[in-house]
Parts: sequence; structure tokens; C-alpha cells
Amino acid sequence: MRSRQKVYIGIGLLVLLAASAATIWLTQPDRHEREGHLVLNGNVDIRQVNLAFKVPGRIDRLAFDEGDRVEAGDLLASLEPQDYKNEIALAEARASQRSAALAALESGSRPEEIERARARVAEAESALSVAQATLDRVEHLAGKGFASWQTRDEARSQRDRAAAQRQAALEELSLVREGPRREEIRQGRAALGAERAAAALARQRLVDANLYAPADGIILTRAREAGAIVGPGETVFTLAHTSPMWIRAYIEEPDLERVEIGTPATVLTEAGREFPGRIAYISPTAEFTPKSVETREQRTSLVYRVRVRTEDQDGILKQGMPVSVIVRPVARGR
Repeated sequence: MRSRQKVYIGIGLLVLLAASAATIWLTQPDRHEREGHLVLNGNVDIRQVNLAFKVPGRIDRLAFDEGDRVEAGDLLASLEPQDYKNEIALAEARASQRSAALAALESGSRPEEIERARARVAEAESALSVAQATLDRVEHLAGKGFASWQTRDEARSQRDRAAAQRQAALEELSLVREGPRREEIRQGRAALGAERAAAALARQRLVDANLYAPADGIILTRAREAGAIVGPGETVFTLAHTSPMWIRAYIEEPDLERVEIGTPATVLTEAGREFPGRIAYISPTAEFTPKSVETREQRTSLVYRVRVRTEDQDGILKQGMPVSVIVRPVARGR
């Protein structure tokens, strides 16, 4: 018998609490209207963002789960880094090779290279002297009939080849003394710049193998798990922004001149919790009242969408939650 009475008492208390909450909810907007405040009905509109890696790879670790609160800059997930470290090593080795080649071009020819070119010129001049002497002797003999004209032609051809080789050796010596051309040095510098850019890109790809929180928020969805191979742009987490919070409400045209950007407002939940805010946006175009918005006037009236910015450090406001927005109209001079 006593247990039944306790049940009845508990039920009665619950009914009283529910009635009290309903009374607060129903009377507070009315009280504000009697005080000349503007009461708007709206819904919490939390902004969400899909988070993904900029580079492909296999997920190494995930640091957060659904429902976890994160702060801007927190490391959410990372890919296996070894492939990107190998890319950096390869790119840096190529850049080092290009740097050494450019240094060789800019420093010019070494003394040893010049000496070798001079030796080739001396050798070519010696060969030319021998070929010329041979030709003179054969022509003298051919003039007296002791050598054939064919032999003379062959000697002349040998002298011409020796002269050409001497000329080539002289030109090579000139080039070695002058050193690399400016065009070759510019080409070497451009190649070095390209390899350095590739190395910088490889280092950036290693950084992009880490996924950071762009803002404070709550993890709504964890779409992938460790070990999964993902491509760039493939959603790994869905993050709901917690700062700032936005309230979407609608204001009727007769009340439009009573508010402006920056007008203070109070966001009121059904449980009576209040959050200070300000009008952050007023739509420049009218629209019909959405079916999800309930006003005290006829539903087909034209309204203007407004956005109220507020803060919620305790996580009370949820996506789609119905709220009232209490606006204290601005004073306008006549």
C-alpha cells in the first residue's frame, strides 16, 4: 500500500514539474511581448564540416571518436608517414645533385681541363706537321715520276684531316678557357629550382598526412577506421562547430524596421536556459514562412530570415532544437 502511495506521489511530482516547465515556456514569451520585446521562433542551426586528408594513404591512427569535443589545432588523425619520408629523401637527393652540377658550371673550367685541351692542340699540330711534310715529299716524288698521283692524293687527304683535327682542338681549348655559357648556367639554376620545389612539395605532403581540427567543435561522425586506405578529399570525420552557435529565425515584415545588424538578442530554450546573442544577418529578400516555423500570425505571410549569433560553452544547444529569440528593438529617431 505504501509503495503504491509512493508511486502516486512520484507521478504527481513529475506532473507538477512538467506543468511548471510548460508554464515557464508559455508565459516567458508572452511576458517579453508585454514588455515591448520582439519574440521570434527559431531553430538551432549548427554548422558542420567534413574533414578529409589532402593526400592519399593508409590511416595510421585516429585520436578521437564520435561525441568527443575537440579544440582548434588538435591532431585528429594521421596517415602512415614512411612513403612521404621516402619522397622527401629522394627529392632532396636530386636537389643536392643539381646543386653540385650548378656549382661546377658556375666555377668554370678547372686548370687540369685547360691543360688537357692544350695537350690535344699540341698533339694535333704535331700530326699536322708530319702530314704536311709527307705531302711535300710525295708531291716532289710524283713530279719526278717516282710516286703515283694516287699516293699524292692520299697524302693530301691525310694532311687535310690533320688540319681539321687541329682546328677542332683549338676550338675546344677556346671553349674550355671561356667556361660554360650563360645559357647553360641559367638552365642549371632552373633545374635546381625545380628540384628544390619538388622537395618542398614532398615535405608539405608529409605535413598534410596529418589531419587537424580547423575549429572548436564536436565529432559527429567517424567515417573511417585505422588501416583503411583513403583518397584525398574522402571524409574521415564530420565536425560540428560549437563556437559560434547560430540560430535561424524569421521576422515578419512589419517588425523589420525594429531590428538591425548588431541588435542584442537573447536565445531562450524550452527549459528556460538563456544565451546572450546578437543579430548577425538579415536576409535582403522576403520568403514565405517555412512549414517548420510556427508563428502566431498566418503561416502564409512573408517573412525575412535572420541569423542570431550566440555562444554555448556547455553544449546545451543541439542541431534543430526549437528556441525563442527575444529581441529588444532598437530606438530610432523620428
